[in-house]
Amino acid sequence: MDIQRFFIKGSVFGADDPKLQGVFAQVHETPERPRCLCIPGGVEMYIAHHRQFVVKRMPETGSQHHPGCPSYEPELRQSGLGELVGEAVLESELGSIELRVDFPWTRSTGRGVPRGEPQDASEVGVSRRRMSLRALMHFLFERAGFNRWSPAMEGRRNQGVLHKYLQEAAESVAIKGVALVERLYVPEPFSEAGRAAAAQRRREKLAVLRPREGQSPLAVVIGEFKASDVTPLGHRVWIKHMPDAPLLIAAKAWERVERVFAPLLEARDADTGHKVRLMMAALIRARREHTYEIDVASLMLTSEHWIPVEGIHELPLVQALVDQQRRFVKPLRYDARNAASFPNVLLLDAGASPVPLHVVSAYLDPKEQAAKALALKSGGDTQWIWRTDESMPELPARARP
Repeated sequence: MDIQRFFIKGSVFGADDPKLQGVFAQVHETPERPRCLCIPGGVEMYIAHHRQFVVKRMPETGSQHHPGCPSYEPELRQSGLGELVGEAVLESELGSIELRVDFPWTRSTGRGVPRGEPQDASEVGVSRRRMSLRALMHFLFERAGFNRWSPAMEGRRNQGVLHKYLQEAAESVAIKGVALVERLYVPEPFSEAGRAAAAQRRREKLAVLRPREGQSPLAVVIGEFKASDVTPLGHRVWIKHMPDAPLLIAAKAWERVERVFAPLLEARDADTGHKVRLMMAALIRARREHTYEIDVASLMLTSEHWIPVEGIHELPLVQALVDQQRRFVKPLRYDARNAASFPNVLLLDAGASPVPLHVVSAYLDPKEQAAKALALKSGGDTQWIWRTDESMPELPARARP
């Protein structure tokens, strides 16, 4: 699909039609629904307004679109997002999303409440699934479209694009009643000439961390991990494009980070022939003025094009798809026990249905091996399988336009 087309008020408009903004303005806040014409009969959508009018998918309709359509989304069960929608990811109204997370949004600066005598229970709460900091990072990368690829994206991804689209992905999203965009910082592209101005904008953005009424708000920083070094009080963690603002963390806490995420940290030194990026999501607070301390941290591996990957075994496939100018989407794990039960990649340009691409690495642990084997057994005849101890098979043919 080259240009998305919409049916609105009896007429058909291409997504690049200069009259489209005026048409959207006419039907915004009316019962009229545009229909995406990627399949016969179309798929109903709705119009939202941010800085301009945009047409968006109706909830849970992404998989109804043609795989080649920009509005296509995989079925929820094909990624870890399916376990979270309805419990940790709630769409209260069109375009407005509430996230329930398992990490704090504030820390108390006062004394804890003294423990009293046990009280008779007057109610029982129902436990609900909540998303981790890693899942939040996956959610933002998916919402921003970084787990997707089409040939038109070649050469168009950089730090400026990452900054812009992750911040936009946080719009209309709330956590514990607070707009996520107010608590999310993604570094701007660094340049020596703009260093002072960018630093001032960062300080203004992170002024949200100032304590208020005995509470210290927290914020999320997402950026590419560069290095860490030892100080007398712990470690300084350096994020690319933030050369003048390290994140601080206690020595024992950083040792736990290195232990938990050892495979990802080691991936940067792996002999793969493919460049990788190590992205960090850090929940931070300010103990002192303009001093940023890590409260919770998570890491995620991506390709050089910022496409999230579960491990380096996926990199050759992702790079082959990019080199061959294919269209695809990368299902993300979120908080699933492992990612092996999902396709490693969904190929979008091989026909009327997405083609699951599976990578079987000998280095998967036994539980992952079992999950992948079960996925392959129930996957049908259209799936493509590459066992990494063999040469990569030829990819499914591209469908004719």
